[in-house]
Amino acid sequence: MPPRKPSSPVEIERVVLYWAEVPLVRPFTTSFGTEEVRSTILVKLVDAEGTEGWGEVPVEYGPWYCYETIETALHVLKDFVAPKLPGAELASVEDYLELVKRVRGHRVAKGGVEMALWDLFAKREGVPLAEMLGGVRDRIVSGVSIGIQRDVDTLVRVIQEKLEEGYCRIKIKIKPGWDVGVVERLRREFPDVPLQVDANAAYTLSDVGVFKKLDEFDLLMVEQPLGYDDLADHAELQRRIRTPICLDESIKDLGCAKVACALGSCKIINIKPPRVGGHLESIRIHDFWKDRGMGLWIGGMLETGVGRGHLVAAATLPGINYPSDISASSRWYEEDIVEPPWEIRKDSTMEVPKKPGIGVEVVEDRVEKHLRKKIEFGT
Repeated sequence: MPPRKPSSPVEIERVVLYWAEVPLVRPFTTSFGTEEVRSTILVKLVDAEGTEGWGEVPVEYGPWYCYETIETALHVLKDFVAPKLPGAELASVEDYLELVKRVRGHRVAKGGVEMALWDLFAKREGVPLAEMLGGVRDRIVSGVSIGIQRDVDTLVRVIQEKLEEGYCRIKIKIKPGWDVGVVERLRREFPDVPLQVDANAAYTLSDVGVFKKLDEFDLLMVEQPLGYDDLADHAELQRRIRTPICLDESIKDLGCAKVACALGSCKIINIKPPRVGGHLESIRIHDFWKDRGMGLWIGGMLETGVGRGHLVAAATLPGINYPSDISASSRWYEEDIVEPPWEIRKDSTMEVPKKPGIGVEVVEDRVEKHLRKKIEFGT
């Protein structure tokens, strides 16, 4: 089902940027560091009729996962993107992209506004965002991502907790020295649980022996094992191992997906809508990869309930054929900034809201409680 076109244009009256820092329930550790707070930028668009659309720019303080940071995203948004919007009449998401096309790169920053516009259009049309995007499901299947723990016994306990909460697929973070032995132990403890690993670009092609050993453990996939912008070495690694490679950071847009397909760099793509610039580019990547019968799922970037709503909608697209990394609000936050909070069912599914837009309400008092800076444009 193709995405739905808005029936009428919107006139943007106001843009509000909220830089917030929301504490995580527990630290999250990957191969490139530990996060204890989710630093993020929320975007609110308000049209001339008072309808609000919400998006999120889930960036970090440093250029670890990608080059965009809180400071660069605020700079791009407040100096080059947001000032163009008040008074603008937008008949489609493409109109917005045309408006900001001179701004090269900075996909996460621009994508937060793009996704807020999708939410705004969906609310004006009176339909759920999932329907606006062309989604086909009323529930999505969710897995959970577990960071590097202090020891393997702790990891085993955390995984057991998550299985009891209802998550059907487990993803663990790996890095050199925390890989084969850990997976071997997990396979003894959980022989039948769908399991995948994510390296966040921590290895090089010289580590092929590690991945040949991981072939023994019937993993769903190994995610982003090599360089964050590499496609050539991933193609060589995929030829030398049985486990499907999934690419995350390397797939920045449809062009990267096409090159990855031509080279054979991976068999699966983790689409993170903010990473690729929003929903429209996500749909383009989805359609291209789906038409070739390849694997797809939706990944997260520790979003608050706002960004999580966008991920849930994206995970309803027809080509999503692996569990997505969209966990319950309580996985990350003591108190999310939306109501109702996102919840996981015991059958590992999450219900897709039937209300217009992202389907949850932003509690602005909670946003204000965690606010670092607020910038407004327009009347």
